Amino acid sequence: MSPVVMAQADAQLADGTAIVRVAADCSGAAAQVVGQTGGQLLSASANSSGSQTVCEITVLVPGKGNERPKKVTVRVPQ
Repeated sequence: MSPVVMAQADAQLADGTAIVRVAADCSGAAAQVVGQTGGQLLSASANSSGSQTVCEITVLVPGKGNERPKKVTVRVPQ
């Protein structure tokens, strides 16, 4: 599953060139992390880290034997 990108024209420059703001969708990254960890998705959000967009995925990973589940957060660059 690949990330989905939504674009919206926000403004135009004097010469008519559109300025476009792009929002990244973290669903692909979330599906990958859930598949790799075998956990349950708790949250997924896109955050800016400097000039790069990063998806922050939090999953609840089952414990082994009688261990409690663990909350794991993974940051995936876009």
